[in-house]
Amino acid sequence: MEPPPPLEQPPPPHRPRSHTVTTTSSSFTANLSGSSSTLAYDRDFLRTLPGLLMVAETVLGLLVWTLIAGTEYFLYPAFGWVMFVAVFYWVLTVFFLIIYMTMTYTRIPQVPWTTVGLCFNGSAFILYLIAAIVDASSVTKELDSHNYNSWAASSFFAFVVTSCYAGNTYFSFISWRSRTLQ
Repeated sequence: MEPPPPLEQPPPPHRPRSHTVTTTSSSFTANLSGSSSTLAYDRDFLRTLPGLLMVAETVLGLLVWTLIAGTEYFLYPAFGWVMFVAVFYWVLTVFFLIIYMTMTYTRIPQVPWTTVGLCFNGSAFILYLIAAIVDASSVTKELDSHNYNSWAASSFFAFVVTSCYAGNTYFSFISWRSRTLQ
């Protein structure tokens, strides 16, 4: 039995190429290109209570993870969790601080910033509270006496940062609630 002969494709018809290019622009890109390229700076944000709390979260959160990072935390899984929470929320807090200080949120109106702020601060409060409790309960002199002071200090500052996130969660909730009632 012979295989069937291969099917030959007819050559594509020859079309002359057009030298005209048509471009379109969406309203989204038109709005972005029409805005100025300089970033605004909102120095009044740092004078508000949420702004001050965010600066405190940044500075004290940095203390939490640097106090732990200077020790042999990797030998104890509990401190690894505290490091994860502290570094993760420190990076996000710096990111949001830059967004609020440069007023970038006004350039991206598609994002529900009040909801994002509430979810961010609420999750930071809950996970930082868990991390602070884990941090405090893991600090004992028996584990490693030369790391005791660093771990105890990180535990204290973790609770302070937790209270800062609790305050910002409250302000985010008030802002979110006032936006949803309108």
